[in-house]
Amino acid sequence: MAHPPIVNAAIMPSVGIFWRVDGTLIVDRSTLDEAEPYGDCLTHANGHYERWQEWQALGGSGLVAKGYPVVVASTEYDEWPRGRIVYETPKRQFVLYADRRLQSPEVVSAIKKAFGLGAVETIVRGDSHYRS
Repeated sequence: MAHPPIVNAAIMPSVGIFWRVDGTLIVDRSTLDEAEPYGDCLTHANGHYERWQEWQALGGSGLVAKGYPVVVASTEYDEWPRGRIVYETPKRQFVLYADRRLQSPEVVSAIKKAFGLGAVETIVRGDSHYRS
């Protein structure tokens, strides 16, 4: 299930996918209890492409009703800087993979807050998948 882009401080530590669209952080997340194993990690089941298609199917008014930018309806998922947060189980740490344009301290802080990781040590890494 998609979560609204506006989040509060009571979010449990989560994994998931995210974008920054016209300055708005859009997230889709799962708590660790909801996450799926992937190798030595726990990860969010949804992929960027599939989730974006679901949001596009909402149309402009549906996107606005859910608090998402209407531009989602007319752009492709890979046009916007994006990333993913996973939990590495052996190291017991969260890793934030993101487009380099999202790796500023301010944006990383906002992403961590949106995933309930404000006070949790999180490793930030680049990844060739997340270049827009």
